[in-house]
Formats: sequence, structure tokens, C-alpha cells
Amino acid sequence: MNFAIIGASGNVGRKTIEILEKSEIPFQELFLVASSKSAGKKIKFREKEIVIENLESYDFSKAQITFFAAGSLIAKEWAPKAAEKTIVIDNSSYFRMQKDVPLVVPEVNADELDKHKNIISNPNCSTMQMVLALKPLHDEYKINRVVVSTYQAVSGAGKAPMDELFDQTKNFLSKKEIHSKNFTKQIAFNAIPHIDSFLENGSTKEEQKNHDEVKKILDSKINITSTCVRIPVLVSHSISVNVEFNKKHDLEEIRNVLSSSPGCKVVDEQKDGGYITPVEAEDKFETFISRIREDSSQPNSINLWVVSDNLLKGAALNAVEIAEALVEKDFYGK
Repeated sequence: MNFAIIGASGNVGRKTIEILEKSEIPFQELFLVASSKSAGKKIKFREKEIVIENLESYDFSKAQITFFAAGSLIAKEWAPKAAEKTIVIDNSSYFRMQKDVPLVVPEVNADELDKHKNIISNPNCSTMQMVLALKPLHDEYKINRVVVSTYQAVSGAGKAPMDELFDQTKNFLSKKEIHSKNFTKQIAFNAIPHIDSFLENGSTKEEQKNHDEVKKILDSKINITSTCVRIPVLVSHSISVNVEFNKKHDLEEIRNVLSSSPGCKVVDEQKDGGYITPVEAEDKFETFISRIREDSSQPNSINLWVVSDNLLKGAALNAVEIAEALVEKDFYGK
């Protein structure tokens, strides 16, 4: 079996390479593919250098599973062509809400892989860590409503926004003029309550993604509202989650349920520093849950603080875990 990565030179593509390097999935070759700008460059993988191939001329039949990490426009044009010859695991938003495309977090809804037609979609980064925390709680107590505020790292928007945060920080500290190219306002030492474009209802596309994807992955009956904020952090998204259940709950039982859930790690000490922040979550595979507490303003409700590396579980790691599940189920073809 062979793998391929489309968009191998980008943030998520490189993280996918890092994870595959440590993975125990049995495969023979890895093909790296990108635009003509990156074609010809070399990336080291398992003690050898792999030459990046040009997407325009790449033969998709060379790999049984192909990771797309190149954005919606590339996915729209190339994933259907690729799916004629390989299983596509796509990180973009393009296929997520299409009825015949499974939207999968393996710890949550791996059974959806049974329905795939050679394209499988990776959820939005903030949705991913949210449903990991919500799934075991919904199974136990049935969730009625979720109120979410996300605090999202700039790496979720790509490499150029990360560079812009560096540049703006240097200019701010040097008292030089600050220019914003990738954000609507200054991102350094600031918070921007706006991710993606605005919709007619006043929400942004990012907020709508949370709404739609949680319903598709978990339960269409769950009510959810969110506010998504970009903050001057390089890696790892943080989410404040308020959850209302349909029945009474026990807080200690909730901690136990979350602690025993795959992919989750509870760090919840009621003292200074007894919680996880974005810096600590970077390069970690787990999704961390802290600040578990009652919401005294509303019956049957709790608050959570959920933090995860958006480039790992929020993107590349989940994609590789989907591939692992396909291999385990023998769904990857011959």
C-alpha cells in the first residue's frame, strides 16, 4: 500500500508527513505532491529525500490513500478526479456537508467510514476537538444545547498569517507601523471576533461550520451557537463550551467519563495552573479538557475548557487516524 499527500509543502501537509514518519501503518511508498512552485523541492522522510511532484502531472493511481491538504479550491478541482483512482481524505471544507461524503472523527463516528465512496472529509479544526469532548457526554446525558466561544490560533489560517503575527509583534515592540494583510485588523496583542466571511444571518462561515458539523457528526437535534475569535497564538485552538443536558448529571461522573474517552485527557485541578493552555497543547496528540464546573445560572448545565493542537488533531492527526481506521477495516482497496 502507498500513500500520497497533496499540498505536502504546506502547514498541514508537513504535519501529515511528521505523523506518518512515526506511524505504524504498514505502507511501502509515500508520494509528495504540490503546486508547480514547490515541485522539484525535496523533503526528508525516514532517512531519505522525496522529490515533490507537480500536481498537474501526478498520477493518482500510484497511491491507495491520498491526503488532500491544499484547501477547498484544489479539493474541488482535483479530489473528484483523484477519487476515481484512490481514496481521498480531504482536510478542506469543500465536501464536509455533502450528504454522500462521511465527515469523520474516528473516536466519535468511525462507523461512517462504511459509507464512503472514495472521498472522506476531515471536520473543521475547532469542531474536531469539540465533538471529542461532547460525544461521551451526549451518549451519557443527551445534550440539548451547546454555547461555544472559540479562541483560534493563527496557524489555522495558514503560514502567511503566522508570519504576519511575527512581523506585527516585532513592529509593535519596535514602535513601527503595523500593516494587516491576512487579517481584517491588527492581530498582534489583539483579538479579532471574525473568522472567514460573514453570512446574511450575521454569523461567519466558521461559526456556521461549527453549527452544521456538530449536527452532522453527533446529532441533528443538538442546538448550538458559537462565536469564533482569532487570537495572537501560533498553534492550538481553545474553546469555552457551555453544555446543557436533558437530564441531571454528576460532575465527578462527568470527569470520569471524559477521562476514559479515547483522544481526551482531563487536566482539571482547581488551583493556579491546574489547566491546559495552547502552548502546552502544541505537538500533543490529546485533546485536553479543563475547568469542568457547574453552570449555576442554568439547570443541568456545565462549563468546559477544551484545548487541542489545531494542526494535529485538528487536521493532520485526524486524517492519519482515518487512514488507520480504513486499513484496520480493510477498506483501502488493493
